[in-house]
Amino acid sequence: MEELIRYLKVKTGKNVEITDVREMNPNQLAYIGDAIYEVFVRTYLMIKFKEPMNKLHIRSVELVRAGAQSKALHSILPILGEDELYIVKRGRNTKSANIPTNADMIEYRRATAFESLLGYLYLSGRYDRLLEIMWCALDID
Repeated sequence: MEELIRYLKVKTGKNVEITDVREMNPNQLAYIGDAIYEVFVRTYLMIKFKEPMNKLHIRSVELVRAGAQSKALHSILPILGEDELYIVKRGRNTKSANIPTNADMIEYRRATAFESLLGYLYLSGRYDRLLEIMWCALDID
C-alpha cells in the first residue's frame, strides 16, 4: 500500500501529508475507505470460503452494506483514539446527496463515518491500525 501512495504522489505531483488528510472532506475519505473495505472483505471471503463467486458476492454484500458497517462502527468505538473519533464524528455529521433505499439515514451516516475512518487511516499510511480496525469490524454479529 505504501508503494501505491508513493507512486501516486510522484505521478500526480501531490504530496498529501497527514494534516491534509485530517482536514479532507469526509465524503472523500469515505469514498476511498469504502473501496479499501470492499477489497479487504472480498479478499477475506475468497481465502476463507471456497465457494462459487455468486455465494461470495452475497456474503460480501452482507458485510459491506450500510447496516453492517453501522454495527461495525458501534463495535469498534471503544478502541478508537481521539484523532480517530474526530474523523468518525466528522464523517457521521457530513451531508450526503442521496441515501440508498436499503438503509435508513442513521445507518447510512454511521456507515459513512466508518468508511471515513478507514479512508483516513489508509491515506495517513497507518496500515497496521487500518487492518486492526477492519479485523475488529468483521468480528460482529
